[in-house]
Amino acid sequence: MNPSQDERRVLILGPNPTPNGGMHLGHIAGPYLAGDIYARYQRARGRDVIFTTGTDDSQTYVQATAAREGITPEELCVRSTGLIRDALAAIGISVDGFGPFDDTYQATVLKFFSELHAAGVFRLKKVRLPFLERTGEFVVEGLIEGECPVCLATSRGGLCETCCHPNNYDELVDAHSTIDQTEKPTVREAEILVFPLEEYRERLTAFHEARIPSWRPHLGQMIREVLARPLPDIPITYPLGWGMAAPFPETPGQVLNAWLELMPAGMYTTSYAAAQLGTRTEPGQLWQREEDLRVVHFLGFDNAFFFCLPHIALLMAHGEKYVLPEWIINNEFYELESAKFSTSKGHVVSVQDLLREVPRDVARLYLALTAPEHGRTTFSRVGLDKIAEERLAGPWNRLAATLGKAVANARDAQAPLPVSATARGRVTAMLARFDTTYEMPGYSLSRSAETVLVHIGRLAGRADALAGQRVEAAPEAWGDLFFEVRALLAAASPILIDLAEAAGLTTAPLAAGGFDLTEITPFAPPEVR
Repeated sequence: MNPSQDERRVLILGPNPTPNGGMHLGHIAGPYLAGDIYARYQRARGRDVIFTTGTDDSQTYVQATAAREGITPEELCVRSTGLIRDALAAIGISVDGFGPFDDTYQATVLKFFSELHAAGVFRLKKVRLPFLERTGEFVVEGLIEGECPVCLATSRGGLCETCCHPNNYDELVDAHSTIDQTEKPTVREAEILVFPLEEYRERLTAFHEARIPSWRPHLGQMIREVLARPLPDIPITYPLGWGMAAPFPETPGQVLNAWLELMPAGMYTTSYAAAQLGTRTEPGQLWQREEDLRVVHFLGFDNAFFFCLPHIALLMAHGEKYVLPEWIINNEFYELESAKFSTSKGHVVSVQDLLREVPRDVARLYLALTAPEHGRTTFSRVGLDKIAEERLAGPWNRLAATLGKAVANARDAQAPLPVSATARGRVTAMLARFDTTYEMPGYSLSRSAETVLVHIGRLAGRADALAGQRVEAAPEAWGDLFFEVRALLAAASPILIDLAEAAGLTTAPLAAGGFDLTEITPFAPPEVR
């Protein structure tokens, strides 16, 4: 089915933020803004949308950060969750429900894995895990760091953020603790439950071969590389002190692998968000195949292995019960002045800091324009100011002032103006072009933002040519301009959210037939402030 004509209910999943700190622009510029703009476009088309996420409290990164800060993991989660939610709200990320890490969350996750355990999907396996002799603790995932055995970049345990290849157990090179980098682990054996990913090779290969041509190249490359090797056994449990207690008799005292919680976590946050929208369902109910949801998943490339392979295989392991994601849209890293964001080094800009200095719409458009879709991109304050003055606020506010003056000087500001067939044709072409950038498979924040700027510049030039003429002297020319500006406001509404709200647009300004007009009442557009 052509996604542009797909009217099914769409479920949009943002990545589950780890509550080990707040959010800076590097976090926002990737999957959160991408998911928000996609959700807003779907709503603007009049479609039924659920956009959801929720924190990932079980991650070992929480344990590691809390230990370095000298507080409990629980305290860190509470503090960080508040900071995360504040940042998302400040920049206008329109999640329908931010699922809390509560008893229902945990029950949903445990049910998902208990059903697979009862079906005999998991295997008991003896493995060699990194171990700190001083503390008597195993260290995995965010508790350990070394060189990736595939690309040799610095990597945490379990997954390399650079090449996105997995590394299990004792495979990191020259490993050390992330809490105390001088502390080198030894290795001890432990029996854990694992998920035999290799058994799902044929189904995973078929799933990805059908979709890779439409996905971003780096994601496709990683999937092909991983599938070219023997697929690893994925830990289901770990002998750790932080995380959700695993209910399996073979592994007493162990916890679930936090990375694998995220698919049932998505089921839980889906039902939570649906309830906020007025529909109460059991967790997982909306994911059942008969519901026929269109699932779109936004995530960073550094998390893509788990979401594209183990998570998909875990859904497959439930038989034909659940839908599978139809689109997985990844992003790369977003940098600050060409260097990686670093909270510990103070090289960071928070959402709130930026919004104290620039309008939210300016921030959203610039982040979209420079989004790291196919490679690393960078935030530049000089670049933001230049774009705002020369291509966004400057020309738009000049355009708005010209139209406002025309309305003020009109003999009858409420008298409709004619709209020509030529203008209707231009609007049809404009909206079709926006559809290619807002919809799959060509979805692109940067091209959507660039298209907004192109049309602002085009219409500002048209307004300059009409400036000084009264509406009555050139009614069709003015009518065409008002009509095209109204269409641009609607098309830009997923990005320029405050401008759209100030213009009084409806909740579905791009629904079918919305611009099939032969006349339009003049209006004074708001300014970007």
